[in-house]
Amino acid sequence: MAAANGAACCGGAKGPGYATPLEAMEKGPREKLLYVTCVYNGTGINKPDYLGTVDVDPNSPTYSQVIHRLPVTHVGDELHHSGWNACSSCHGDPSASRRFLILPSLLSGRVYVIDTLKDPRAPALHKVVEAEDIAEKTGLGFPHTSHCLASGEIMISCLGDKEGNAAGNGFLLLDSEFNVKGRWEKPGHSPLFGYDYWYQPRHKTMISSSWGAPAAFRTGFDLQHVQDGLYGRHLHVYDWPGGELKQTLDLGSTGLLPLEVRFLHDPSKDTGYVGCALTSNMVRFFKTADGSWSHEVAISIKPLKVRNWILPEMPGLITDFVISLDDRYLYLVNWLHGDIRQYNIEDPAKPVLAGQVWAGGLLQKGSEVVYVTEDDKEEQYSVPQVKGHRLRGGPQMIQLSLDGKRIYVTNSLFSRWDEQFYGQDLVKKGSHMLQIDVDTEKGGLSINPEFFVDFGAEPEGPSLAHEMRYPGGDCTSDIWI
Repeated sequence: MAAANGAACCGGAKGPGYATPLEAMEKGPREKLLYVTCVYNGTGINKPDYLGTVDVDPNSPTYSQVIHRLPVTHVGDELHHSGWNACSSCHGDPSASRRFLILPSLLSGRVYVIDTLKDPRAPALHKVVEAEDIAEKTGLGFPHTSHCLASGEIMISCLGDKEGNAAGNGFLLLDSEFNVKGRWEKPGHSPLFGYDYWYQPRHKTMISSSWGAPAAFRTGFDLQHVQDGLYGRHLHVYDWPGGELKQTLDLGSTGLLPLEVRFLHDPSKDTGYVGCALTSNMVRFFKTADGSWSHEVAISIKPLKVRNWILPEMPGLITDFVISLDDRYLYLVNWLHGDIRQYNIEDPAKPVLAGQVWAGGLLQKGSEVVYVTEDDKEEQYSVPQVKGHRLRGGPQMIQLSLDGKRIYVTNSLFSRWDEQFYGQDLVKKGSHMLQIDVDTEKGGLSINPEFFVDFGAEPEGPSLAHEMRYPGGDCTSDIWI
C-alpha cells in the first residue's frame, strides 16, 4: 500500500510488513513458503495455469516440493507477475492486511484475486476480474505489474489495448473490493509502451518501463519488430500520486527493451535501475539538481560472439534483477548466457562485480551453441547438475530472502519466447526452481545442491514457472514511504 500523499497511513499501531527495509532484513523471519505462478499456456497441455505453493523450510519433510496447486478458472491466461493488496508502506495502519495476492493474466487480460490468509499453504480463489469488464471500462488489456495504494486500491500496469496495440496501454485501478474503477494516469498521459513500474513517494515520482506492443511480443521475438518501433527504449517519469507524465527518458540504442524497474529501498534515495534486456545494460536513473531525471549506463554485459545460433552475437538478455533490502547488493540474471551476477552498489553509480554463478543457459557444455574467444577458440560454460538434473533453460525470475542470504530462481520468461529460444527442452520438459546461497560478507554465489523443484514432474504434466512471492512480502513487492 503506498500512501497517496507520501505520508504514513496511520500512527503507531502495526499493519502489514515492516517499518523500514532494514527492519525487514534484520527482524523478518526466514521464508518457509513461496508462491509461484505456473503456466500451461503454450506447452500443449490444455489445462488452466495455476498458483503453486512451494515448501522452502529446510526443516520440513516436504522441503523443496510443490505442496499445493490452485488452478485458475480458464485455459490460456498466461499467469505472469503478482502483487499484494497491502505491503510495508502501510505498516502503520492496523486495519490493513496482506491477505490477497493479485494475479494478472498477461494474455487473456483477466485478473485473479487469491486469498492466502485462511490457509497460507493452500490459497483459495477469491474473485475473478474479467477482461471484458476491464476493456469496457478502461480500454486496457494485457495486465502485468500489480502494486497497492494507500486507499486500498490496486494499480496494475497494462501493456496495450485488448487488441494488443501499444498505443492503448496505461494503468488500471481496482477498488478495495477489486472492482474496476478506471485508469490511474490522467487523460492524455499514457506512456509510449507499458511494462513495469515503481514509485518513490518522498520524491513524488513513479517511473515506468517499456517492453513492447503485445501484438508483437505475443507471437515471438522478431528483431525486425525492434527496427519497426514495436519495442520500447524509454522510461516514463510520472508525478506521484497525480498521474501526470512529467518526463520521458529516451534510453537510446543502449537501452532497448527496458523491463524490470526498481528504486533503491531507502525511501529517501532518488535513484534506481532498470534492466534493458536486448542491449543487456543496467541503466541507472537519478534526480538531477534542477529536479528533472537523468540516466546513465551503470553495468554493461557484453554480447558474446557465438556459432550455431540464430545471430552471430548473443546478448546476455537481462530479464530480472533484485536489490537487497540494505541497498548494498544488486543481483541480475542473463537468461541466454545463463549466469546470475552479484554487484556491490554501495556507490550506485559504480557497481562492482562481487559474485557470479552459472545456472543454465544456451552456452552450457552439451549445448549445440558455442561462444568464440578472442583467439578464435570455441568454449562452453560448466553448469552443474542439481540432484541429478541437468539445468534446463536459463535463470530468469529471481527472488531474494529478506536477510539477503538466499536467491530463488525460476527459468521461464514467457511461454512463446521459451519455445523460441529454448525449444522443446524447456516447454515440454518443464521448469525448475533453484536456490542460490549468497555470501553477503565477501561476495559470492553458489547453487544449493539440496534444493531442486522439478516442475517437469507435476501431476498434470510439465509446467513453466515464473514469478515468486513470500506470504510476508519481499524485496520486489514492498515499497517503503
